[in-house]
Amino acid sequence: MTALLEFKQKIKGLFAQYEVYVMPLLKFILALVYFIWINSNMGYVKALDNIFVVLILALVCSVLPTGMIVFAGCAMMVAHCYALGIEVAGFLLVLLLFMLILFLRFSAGKNIVMVFTPLAFAFDLPALLPIGCGLLSSPVSALPAGGGVIIYYFVRYVRVQSQALMSADMQIVDKLTLLSDGIMKNGEMWLTLLTFVVVILAVQLIRTRQFDYAWRIAIIAGGVLYLVLMLAGSMYFGFSVPVASQVIFTVVAVLLGIVLEFFVFGGDYTRTERLEYEDDDYYYYVKAVPKALVATSERSIKKINGEPARDDRKQNERVVNFSAPLFQGAVPPEKEKAEPDVTENTAAIEKADLDDIDFEKKLEESLKDL
Repeated sequence: MTALLEFKQKIKGLFAQYEVYVMPLLKFILALVYFIWINSNMGYVKALDNIFVVLILALVCSVLPTGMIVFAGCAMMVAHCYALGIEVAGFLLVLLLFMLILFLRFSAGKNIVMVFTPLAFAFDLPALLPIGCGLLSSPVSALPAGGGVIIYYFVRYVRVQSQALMSADMQIVDKLTLLSDGIMKNGEMWLTLLTFVVVILAVQLIRTRQFDYAWRIAIIAGGVLYLVLMLAGSMYFGFSVPVASQVIFTVVAVLLGIVLEFFVFGGDYTRTERLEYEDDDYYYYVKAVPKALVATSERSIKKINGEPARDDRKQNERVVNFSAPLFQGAVPPEKEKAEPDVTENTAAIEKADLDDIDFEKKLEESLKDL
């Protein structure tokens, strides 16, 4: 466990140090995979189904906000649908505008979930998306998650019905009816959408509770809830679901959710503290869960040299200069004698004269003259 904690801290340290380079790289990879998925499932416009075009679009999206990935992906899907017919492109465009006006404008910062939703289905890990949204995001992320489900099933339905939609014998009304029936009467899509919303809300609700191991309980509860809703809903709507693969991929999604919890949260519940304090207006009851951290040992080699530094050694050494006049036979000049201070000598003489005067004798002489 200590090794895992050290590895986690190193990963987080490297990410914090090189975040300015890592984030564009991650956005580039996400955009590249998303655009490749669109071309592999649609690919009706050969100009867009080109690896160089995809690389350029992904590179542009890597330096722009994440909303650009959503916009570019929607534009690519509309362009591919236009190759099937202007009716198909118009139907998809109206569908996207409908979702944008009614739902997606309330979750502007979470709309990147629309990109992750089809990719979760593409990697056969659909349960991972609602669990991850419940752990890392707010309940608002259920709106773009539902939009991503609709986009995924629409793309899959258009791929299945592509030959019929490209037929010249089908009228415009027939195409619109076929597309609307593929959306409105698709029980599997509505069941998946409902399951995603319920799992996101349940995981987010459990994750924010105050009991210990709330994150892990939320992950397991989300996986079980997803599996139960999908299996029960498939029996109710009357469509078949591969039970074995559904169970396996749900368990894998739960395990990946636990790994995500370790790297994102990683609380140490064995050292949980509950604090109580108050001020003039309120009583406070606080539960503090410390992060699971370990002191990493950083080795630094310092070279210790017994000799003084070169500059100090030059200052301390007494260097003999043989070009000095002393070594050329010259006699060193004698030090000049200090001149006596005239002021001090004058004061001393005056003091000596005053000591030699007999004031009594001078006084007697003055009296005789009188």
